[in-house]
Amino acid sequence: MPHNLAKPLSTLLGQIRACTVCESQLVHGVRPVLQASASARILIAGQAPGRRVHESGVPFDDPSGDRLRRWLGVDREAFYDPEKFAIVPMGFCYPGTGKSGDLPPRPECAPLWQDKLHRLLPNVRLTLTIGQYAQNWHLGDKRSKTLTATVQNWRNFWPDILPMPHPSPRNQIWLKKNPWFEGEVIPALQIQIQTLLNASD
Repeated sequence: MPHNLAKPLSTLLGQIRACTVCESQLVHGVRPVLQASASARILIAGQAPGRRVHESGVPFDDPSGDRLRRWLGVDREAFYDPEKFAIVPMGFCYPGTGKSGDLPPRPECAPLWQDKLHRLLPNVRLTLTIGQYAQNWHLGDKRSKTLTATVQNWRNFWPDILPMPHPSPRNQIWLKKNPWFEGEVIPALQIQIQTLLNASD
């Protein structure tokens, strides 16, 4: 990690992990989950932790994470190395479950922390925006009207940003309807991941 960023990033991560801003709105309590190092070249911008991640405190420690690691072509050791991967969701705490799945990330979280964190991640070369909330934040009005259209237009953002669907098992129908994603996008992603992980500069 760049020496001049080690202390401010460590301080900020401590502040995030101690955050209780949304405590009264979270049925399951606060437990911010993320990982980051100023040396990370790849940023995974997801939505918010699910129930299993809330319980373990480990990002993507669930079936969604298993699929995501297959998409990336990396093992758990590489994935959980903060010097390689920063994992910074839009909401750091589990928001709970609604009628059709997990609730959206708490709206207070991203405005409070995202910009501060990204200023301390200067080496990121590829940002994976997973799901609509991450794409809304990172792509703004450059995104298309639907998540599917945004992902279909992935070459417009490549190789700096890759819009992706969520790897959740609940997204199996989308993946079956859009086989081009795993057929075209994933091979390009895996090549780029290995290029960034093996780069010496």
